[in-house]
Amino acid sequence: MEDLLVRLADAYGVATRYENSDQQEVVVETDVVVKVLAQFGVDASTEDSAARALAEVEERRAARALPPTIVLREHDTCDLGGPATVELEDGTSLAVDRHLPDSLPLGWHRIVTADQTVTLAVAPRKLPEVPRTWGWMLQLYAARSKDSWGMGDFADLATIARRSSLELDAGVVLVNPVQAPSLTHPVERSPYSPTSRRFANPLYLRVTDTAEFLQACPRTRQLIRDLRPDNQELIDYDAIWDAKRQALELLFPGGEIEVDAELEKFATYCALAEVHGPDWREWPADRAQPSPERVAFHAWVQHLCSRQLQDVRVAAHEAGMAVGVIHDLPVGVAPGGADTFADPDVFAIDVTVGAPPDAFSADGQGWGLPPWRPDKLAETGYRPFRQVLRSVLRHADGIRIDHVAGLWRLWWIPPGEPPSRGTYVYYDADAMLGVLALEAYRAGAVVVGEDLGTVEPVVTKTLQENGMLTSAVLYFQRDYYVEGHPLIPPARWNPNQMASISTHDLPTAATFFAGEDGPDFDELMRQEGVRAADRVEGAHELLAQAPCALVLTSPQDALGETRQPNVPGTIDEHPNWRIPLPVPLEDFFPRVREITRPLRGRGR
Repeated sequence: MEDLLVRLADAYGVATRYENSDQQEVVVETDVVVKVLAQFGVDASTEDSAARALAEVEERRAARALPPTIVLREHDTCDLGGPATVELEDGTSLAVDRHLPDSLPLGWHRIVTADQTVTLAVAPRKLPEVPRTWGWMLQLYAARSKDSWGMGDFADLATIARRSSLELDAGVVLVNPVQAPSLTHPVERSPYSPTSRRFANPLYLRVTDTAEFLQACPRTRQLIRDLRPDNQELIDYDAIWDAKRQALELLFPGGEIEVDAELEKFATYCALAEVHGPDWREWPADRAQPSPERVAFHAWVQHLCSRQLQDVRVAAHEAGMAVGVIHDLPVGVAPGGADTFADPDVFAIDVTVGAPPDAFSADGQGWGLPPWRPDKLAETGYRPFRQVLRSVLRHADGIRIDHVAGLWRLWWIPPGEPPSRGTYVYYDADAMLGVLALEAYRAGAVVVGEDLGTVEPVVTKTLQENGMLTSAVLYFQRDYYVEGHPLIPPARWNPNQMASISTHDLPTAATFFAGEDGPDFDELMRQEGVRAADRVEGAHELLAQAPCALVLTSPQDALGETRQPNVPGTIDEHPNWRIPLPVPLEDFFPRVREITRPLRGRGR
């Protein structure tokens, strides 16, 4: 059966062997391959069932002349095997004998043959050059001001963009994911485990900046002001959402709310989750439909989020930011959340993605997030991926793709198995990158791929060839071909990168450089002639020497904060995603003026 299973697995992009982080080949156990294939609806449990499944998939592929989706780059052509009509996005069409012309416009089109209709995407070969500037990698919830309710909000983000540009010559703000969690208690703390990647997190609304609040009667405005929670030592998401929900319910105008099909599904999920809990897979089959008013409420809240996100972008542009606001895209969504509720067939809902065992995690990692099925992406013209990208880019000047290697392959862990017993499932990286390039180009957006950790070299190389930035972190930039693995001077880093000192998952600079890596860093400063008062100041001076398009520091590093935002692998041992900045936003800018001095003026 081994050869049969290998051929069947290959047909679905399921790896039967792979190279681990030590460059050693690992053969995936047969039962793991069988369990992963089952997530595609394929029975490979016996030799006979595997033979039938392979015959079926080969018959299906032989029956169609073209794949369900074709992604080309600008000026490329394609042999269609016969005559067809190309229906262009602008409504016009052209007949072709066999080969697509190499002059098709960028965009989403359709190829219609005698027996197939195929989605056609024509993407740019490369994105425009990224302006050279500096800025912040920001955990927005941590940036509290005197007017925000217990956590930083969209109005605070607008203030940070405006003042960073006008006072500090910053040109970019990378903000943590602001996609929607399930708004049930306890509210999900991690911004990387949203219920939806297509809609926004209402906890970031500034209620008192909405038109509805400003137009309300004095009594209502006072009732809402009285709901404001006190600032706590740690951010209390449950208390903040309770207060904002009550305030929004007082302001909700009712009546007809404009919704499309996507928003209606999301708002329906939200209304049902309030009654039945956050995981739709556990809801009763005989549940009643939610009240139309409650669905309308959640749709209206998303309209408010959209307005305030747009206000952020306008503030960044009006202040003259060279790039603007880059939003972070998590690698997945909650398995029982709004996105899987709306579109369950495109997910392998019972699978969790993660990482195989390596030096960082001997047992591997499971992230509790279900992957898209690569076959369903192609069959739907990459609609789910398009929807997610468009929802983020609608209010962004750039997008950071978390775990960008997932566009090539993801580590699938079948149900009931530990992270070590999984395998890679491959995606059509050329198609995924083409879709990303097209959507980013049309939005005028920068793309940054997070390629840290164990990543195949083709990932970094291909991203940069597409005009997309990859990631460089000072802690990890070491020369592994030299004895002792010394730190690489930032002046020698690749220009096609977004550089930073640290990340949200690592110790802050004040903590990291106080540890065993401190002497290494002292040697790098000595080598580069940096005479700083301390290592944190020296890190900022060195970062300024990097030729990278974007160089970012975090408010935590600039302030000398010792508490890191998130400690991976912990749940209650560390207050992940709950630590506010040690100073209010009003005091932040004077405090960081001196330490950011080396970074200022990079775009001039």
